[in-house]
Amino acid sequence: MSLLTDIQTPKSLGFSFPAEFAPQRALWLSWPHKEESWPGKLHTIYKPYCEFILQVSRHQKVCINVADEAMKQFALNELNTYLPLVKNAKLSEVTFYSHPTNDAWCRDHGPAFVVNKQTGEKAVVDWGYNAWGGKYPPFNLDDVIPTRIGEALGLKVFNADIVMEGGSVEFNGKGTLLTTTACLLNENRNPHLNQSQIEEYLTEYYGVEHILWLGDGIVGDDTDGHIDDITRFVNEDTVVTVVEENKNDDNYHLLQENLNLLKGMRLQDGKQLNIIELPMPKAVIWEDQRLPASYANFYIANESVIVPTFQDNINDKKALDILTDCFKGREVIGIDSTDLIWGLGSFHCLSQQEPL
Repeated sequence: MSLLTDIQTPKSLGFSFPAEFAPQRALWLSWPHKEESWPGKLHTIYKPYCEFILQVSRHQKVCINVADEAMKQFALNELNTYLPLVKNAKLSEVTFYSHPTNDAWCRDHGPAFVVNKQTGEKAVVDWGYNAWGGKYPPFNLDDVIPTRIGEALGLKVFNADIVMEGGSVEFNGKGTLLTTTACLLNENRNPHLNQSQIEEYLTEYYGVEHILWLGDGIVGDDTDGHIDDITRFVNEDTVVTVVEENKNDDNYHLLQENLNLLKGMRLQDGKQLNIIELPMPKAVIWEDQRLPASYANFYIANESVIVPTFQDNINDKKALDILTDCFKGREVIGIDSTDLIWGLGSFHCLSQQEPL
């Protein structure tokens, strides 16, 4: 039985969620300020974070949520400090919005922008947000960010009354959505819904036709298995997926299982996926904790792809070379994410794209 009968959903009105590799108007971020997310290291993350912003600013707008004027000025000072590192960066393309947040993970608390392909109209889906199953309260400010951004941009806002995070879903832009059972079927998200009911919400609010399910996420991922650390679409029929070569590594078997699942999957048109294997970096450990370091946590911008690197000379280069082959026409740029990953996420987790 449908839960969404008689509700005007984005799909019913012709809206769908574009792939990340589709043309974008802007990159959206929430300025990092929560010491507990990077204990003892918050001050070290601003260099890679600002490099990320400045690289993207060369070719498109960057919109940043800040709490107040003081945070805006701090952000501007940091950006100006690292401006010389990025040739042709454009601070004129950076806009600040007075939208206070609890934390910096805009992929998960930010708006899901959907587009009507017939009219060009853009709208926002505001999913519920509970900080990955209530792990990191408070999250009340983050939960309302999509609606605040929708209002600031004058866009229609659809409220979906279930918990959903942007890092848990991946799109090919032609009707297929890829996700994981470990996250979306976790009882700490939507315990009142079964898999088919969750699929109905995904279909109706993201405007997709076809849903593919992988299993577990990587070790150290506190989101319960987000897809953006393991498998990403690089075009309509091709994914990159991380694999671990060391059979004694804790990630080896779960990533092999996901690889085997991918090999059996079909796209919305019945075709097999093209699968490109991406290495994992050597284990990144801080204070005896295995961190969820993954090259899959890249951000696809209009003219570039920003890839986290981890001071692993061999695998960093391998990953950048593979992604350079995948993204012909875009500049693939590696930025050291060793400090960022102490927060248990990297560039994709921190960002949300707004399509044209």
